[in-house]
Formats: sequence, structure tokens, C-alpha cells
Amino acid sequence: MTRYPINKTKTFIAAGFMLASLAACDNNHHDSTATYQIDVTNATNAQPLTPVAAIAHAADYHPWALGSAASTGLEMLAEGGDVTQFLADADADADVEDTVSSTSGPFGPGSSESVELSVKNPASDLAISVAAMLADTNDAFTGVANVPVGMLSKGDSLTMMARVYDAGTESNSETAATIPGPAGGGEGFNATRDDTDFVSIHAGVVTADDGLSTSALGEEDRWLGPAAKITITRTN
Repeated sequence: MTRYPINKTKTFIAAGFMLASLAACDNNHHDSTATYQIDVTNATNAQPLTPVAAIAHAADYHPWALGSAASTGLEMLAEGGDVTQFLADADADADVEDTVSSTSGPFGPGSSESVELSVKNPASDLAISVAAMLADTNDAFTGVANVPVGMLSKGDSLTMMARVYDAGTESNSETAATIPGPAGGGEGFNATRDDTDFVSIHAGVVTADDGLSTSALGEEDRWLGPAAKITITRTN
């Protein structure tokens, strides 16, 4: 029987090439960046939504909690639609991966805003939170908190209907002087807290058409359910 010599050098080189290729694939996998598009559609009848704030973070980060006091950043968002401090506080947290806000002004019923978050090497516990103010209110905001997205693959998406929250930082007087949106044109953020001082599910507005004569709101400004449709799509 003829025996053919094994070329050990070539075998070693081939094995080395395979290992190098596997290492390269492994590095590409671990150095990947995931991008998430967040689309927010205003689902109310007449309430304008202020610019959208979105945060990508680990599961241990909580932008708000029912029954707990709102942060100053959330208060500023809920009373005046200013997301600057809300996102700055998030950026300073070690559990936060990325933050973004939409750049245009308030958007009305049926209109949408889109923003994008980027996360390098997304962990399995990655979550996304989104918030925007209902401009014709004292301190109402809509959004979703701690939506798990770590399991999403490219092209996957999640769609949710977002309820309305009361920040509990300003009394729901509905007067023109205290509502920053077009129905009132009044004051936005005020550091004085004169309400419950905890975040809760919003009970809705009581308008002038409902008998509150001092209210700057009408029947059209009410809502009976979710205020926004939010879709999160992993695009890369």
C-alpha cells in the first residue's frame, strides 16, 4: 500500500488560517453596533405632542416609576416639553447607552416623529424608554418605559400603544396661564410642586365643556385611551 506523506506545514498554515478567520468573525460579532428606529405617532384627537425623548439603557435604569416622585428632568419634560435635563440626567447614568430627541416642534394628531438610537454590542437586557408631553395639559406625558429590545434581530419590531401619565408636579388647573400648548399659550416649567408629587396614570382632563369654567380646554382636547402608537424597529 502506497503511503502519501502528510504536509504538516500546509496543514498548520490551513489550520492557522481557519483560526484567524474564526477570530475575525468573533471580533466582528462582538464589535457590532445595533441601531433602533423609534416611530411615535400621535393618536389623540387634538392634543399636540412635544418633541420625543428616547433612551437606550440596561434594565436597571428607570426613567420614571408609578408612585414615585418625578425627577426634575421629567418634571421639565412633563410641564414644558423640554427634554434637555431629562436626557442629560440619563446620559450621566452608567446604565444608559444612548439618548436622542426629535428636532422638530410639537406634532399633531395623525402625525409622526422618528428618532434613532445606536448601541455598541447590545446586551440581552437592553431596553428602550420613550417620552413626550401632551402640550395642552399641565403635566401630562405619554410614553413607554423599559421596553426589552435585546432579543430583537435586524428587521424585528415591537409596536405598543402608550398610555398617559400624570407627573404629579403641577395641579391640573387647565388654566390658560399654566398650559404651554396652543390651547393656553401659558407657562411651561415651574419649579414649585403643588400636586401629588408622584407619577400616576392620568385621570384625564376636565374641560370647559365638562363644567370647569376656568379651563382653557374643550371637549376636543380630551382623550379616552392611549395617546401614542410607538414602534421600535431594529434596523441594523
